[in-house]
Amino acid sequence: MEESIGVLKTSDESGPDEVLDACTGNRDLMEAVIKGMNLQETAPKQLSPLVLAYIGDCVYDLVIKTYLLDKKGNMPVNKLNRMASSLVKAETQSKLIGYIEESLTADEEAVYKRGRNAKSYTSAKNASIGDYRRATGFEALMGYLYLGRRYDRMVELVKMALDAFGKI
Repeated sequence: MEESIGVLKTSDESGPDEVLDACTGNRDLMEAVIKGMNLQETAPKQLSPLVLAYIGDCVYDLVIKTYLLDKKGNMPVNKLNRMASSLVKAETQSKLIGYIEESLTADEEAVYKRGRNAKSYTSAKNASIGDYRRATGFEALMGYLYLGRRYDRMVELVKMALDAFGKI
């Protein structure tokens, strides 16, 4: 029997336009984590750019893996992993930010530049310092948008960059 996943509007805990997942009753993953683990919400502007990049790395990886599952379907995991790795490596992220930098708002550009210019004491194994810094800025932007719950904008920028990259 196939299960249907849908959305449910409620007026209990949220506003009238709030859309909740019918299976879990949660607004989104972050809401589920914050409420389920009894955590405090963190304002992204209060975090260092390297902390934003830390969470942004994970979020971008999840977006790419979700994208690949839809586009490539059910295939050997090692092939999916190779594809994902090619899209999340610093060199590729550096190219992606180049495609979308002109489309960033002033606020987004400031976050990107803070991440790019942050003093990191580590570097990518197989990337130039310039690529690594631009990738850190890209990841900081992804983390900022995620923590600010600006998911649509995050996905819009990733899609714009992947479309321009054209290797998928």
